[in-house]
Amino acid sequence: MSVDVQSLLKTGVSVTDAALERLLPAATTPPSSIHRAMRHSTFAGGKRLRPILAMEAARAVAGVLPESAAELGSALEMVHTYSLIHDDLPALDNDDLRRGKPTCHVVYGEAIAILAGDALQTLAFQTLAQLPAPAPTVVEILRELSFAIGTGVGPVPGSDTPGELPSGMIGGQVMDIEGEGQKPTAATVERIHRAKTGALITTSIVCGGLLGLGYCLSNPEAKTGFTCSHSDAISALRVFGEKAGLAFQIVDDVLDMTQTSEQLGKTAGKDTATEKSTWPAVFGIEQSIKDAEALIADAFAALAPFGEAAAPLKALASYLVDRNH
Repeated sequence: MSVDVQSLLKTGVSVTDAALERLLPAATTPPSSIHRAMRHSTFAGGKRLRPILAMEAARAVAGVLPESAAELGSALEMVHTYSLIHDDLPALDNDDLRRGKPTCHVVYGEAIAILAGDALQTLAFQTLAQLPAPAPTVVEILRELSFAIGTGVGPVPGSDTPGELPSGMIGGQVMDIEGEGQKPTAATVERIHRAKTGALITTSIVCGGLLGLGYCLSNPEAKTGFTCSHSDAISALRVFGEKAGLAFQIVDDVLDMTQTSEQLGKTAGKDTATEKSTWPAVFGIEQSIKDAEALIADAFAALAPFGEAAAPLKALASYLVDRNH
C-alpha cells in the first residue's frame, strides 16, 4: 500500500487546525490578552505530528477515522504547544524563535506566556473529558496522557507497578536542565529523550489506539485493522511509539547541529551552546543517523499485527527520520 505522506500531513494539519479553531477561545474573548497568546503559539505553523499520529493510530485500529479523533488530536497539540511555550521561557531554554516566529514570552511577556501554557494544558484536559467516546475509553486516555506529561509517578500505563525511572515529559525536562554542563552518557541521554520528547509522541499513538478501540466497542460491526487481542494491539502501538519517538528526537539533535535557524524555524546550535545532553554529543552524527534508522526499522516490526492498515503510520515514521527541519 503506497502512502502519499505529504498529502497525509496536509490533510492532518487541515483537520487539526479546523478543530483547534473551533475549540480555542476567540482572540477577542475576555481576557483577550491570554487568548491572543494561546492562539499565537498554537497557530504558529506547527507540523501537527502528534495529532496526525493519533488519528492514524485510531484509523489503524478502528478501520475508519472515529469522529472524535480530531478533538483528541487537538488536545494533544494543545499539550505540545503548552510544553513549547514553557520550554522557550528565559528560565528554561531562553529561546526567542519558535516555528519561525517570535516565542510567546517575547511577544506577550513572561507572565502571560506562563499562563497561556497553563491554560492550553487545562483546555486540553477539558476537551478530552468531553470526548464523545465510551466513559472507560475517556478515563484511559486521560490516564495515559497525564502520566506521559508528568514526572513518571505512579503505575506505568499497561501495568500495575510504578516505573523505575522518571518517564514523563516534565521529568525529562528536569533531567535535561540538571544535565546541562555535565558530560552526557548514553544512559542519561536516552532517559531524557524517552521522557522529554518520546513520552508525548508515544502517548499520542496509544491514545489514538484507545480511541479506535472505543469506537470498536461502540460499533461491534466495525472491521478492526489488526489480528491480535485488544491489549496486544495497544502494546504494539506503544512499542512503535517508543521507537519512533526516540528516533524523532535523535534526528532533532542532528538537525540542531547541521541546519540553520532559518531551516529549523528555531535557534540552531542551541543544544551545543548550552551543553545539553544530546545523542550526537555521545555517539557522533553518523552513528546517530544509523541509530535513528534502526529504531524506525524496529518500530515497523512492532506494527506487524496491523498489516496494511499500518501503512500510514509507517510512512509517518519514515518522515520523522527523513525530514530536514
